[in-house]
Amino acid sequence: MIAATMPKFCKTLVFDCDGVILDSNRIKTEAFGHVAMQFGADAAKELVRFHVQHGGVSRYRKFEYLLVKILQRASDATEIERLARQYGLRVCDQLLQCPMTPGLKELRKATPHTNWMVVSGGDQAELQYIFAQRGLASLFDRGIHGSPATKDEILSREIASGHLVLPALFLGDSRYDHEAAQRAGLVFIFIHEWTEFSNWREYCEINDISTVKRIADLHPHTGFWWNKDCEQIQ
Repeated sequence: MIAATMPKFCKTLVFDCDGVILDSNRIKTEAFGHVAMQFGADAAKELVRFHVQHGGVSRYRKFEYLLVKILQRASDATEIERLARQYGLRVCDQLLQCPMTPGLKELRKATPHTNWMVVSGGDQAELQYIFAQRGLASLFDRGIHGSPATKDEILSREIASGHLVLPALFLGDSRYDHEAAQRAGLVFIFIHEWTEFSNWREYCEINDISTVKRIADLHPHTGFWWNKDCEQIQ
């Protein structure tokens, strides 16, 4: 691992939601287990394992995995949608109340020339509702994006449309976040306070990934900051 450094002339900041903006990873892990329990404890345990190992991947892909790989059934879009609705009902109220990372609004004030967007594995409509209800939507001038599109698809689409302007920085908490950022040509920093990626230290060391505990660690009083051109200030 190396100390977090900001890319020079950064134009866009891209944020994952769960585990980066909201302390919501455990909420979603519990919800996957709860929904899958209707198929038995073994199925629920296996889905939770898959979920934790594939942080950042959408609920639709995970419920497809439940049907096809765990239950050995044919993929069924209607059944996947039913399970996704059950899951959404389970998590929505908790997402309105769970802790939010400190320092987010201060960071927005300090980066008035930088575009902000959310790119999450969470359901897009659900994310937009949660962010609006929590007074966060206005921080993200380039949108709040989620599933059923994958993060790779969202990043590719937003770069092609000109909404995601490079060079850009992705703040995430999973292996998939890092891999998607790399494929799209974004700089990446791993946010580790709430991650469920158990081997994140080793992974970041092997891949020379910059890390910070939380977004507030990018605040000038705690070590890292950048000016309007994203030049690092120590």
